[in-house]
Amino acid sequence: MNRHTTNPFDDTSIAAGYEAWYSTVGLRADRLEKSLLKQLLATLPTTQTILDVGCGTGHFTRWFSNLGLNAKGLDRASAMLSEAIHLKRIDLVHGDAQQLPYVAGAFDLVALITTLEFLQDPLQALIEARRVSRIGLLLGTINRSSWVGWKYRQQGGPIWGTARFFTPHELVTLVREAYGDTHGIIWRTTLWPFCQGSLPLPWGGFIGMAVRWVSETKSEPSAPKDG
Repeated sequence: MNRHTTNPFDDTSIAAGYEAWYSTVGLRADRLEKSLLKQLLATLPTTQTILDVGCGTGHFTRWFSNLGLNAKGLDRASAMLSEAIHLKRIDLVHGDAQQLPYVAGAFDLVALITTLEFLQDPLQALIEARRVSRIGLLLGTINRSSWVGWKYRQQGGPIWGTARFFTPHELVTLVREAYGDTHGIIWRTTLWPFCQGSLPLPWGGFIGMAVRWVSETKSEPSAPKDG
């Protein structure tokens, strides 16, 4: 699922140690990211089924399931899927974000959490997400205009050295390129260096975004528009 021929997530050593990050150095980030994503999910309350695209070890797939959603995980990296199966039995499928193996409208919601950064064609992935979802889209990406984004770029390596980060403005622009200007968009950032929570300001390390399709804007509660 990355932009290069060699997929670092197919490395079994990376896959084996990936999940441990969430319970060690990434514990605070995991808590804040999930808090923001949960707020965004609340703006899409009729969601019952969700496809977690680029699910990796199934970390967020399991979390979606624990929230009471019927969640399925999809990833292109066999090593990551094998690790996900080892961690806990969840509904998983091997597939490509840019050519999803599902019929139109197969899910209420599609989620791409730290996935767009590693795709060769993120626009095509968004178009595919629209095709298979009935209600909308949930996005989570690392913010290029943040200290966290700078740190990861400096760190490089087999994972972050292949990543392409977005700013909130760039992410909104990409979404509008895929879907037009008429869709409801709400975004916030979290992972602020000196405070908790999330704000509609462009400097937090993690961008969370919810996108609602036009047909759903009348049935879903209103949400603040993006800046």
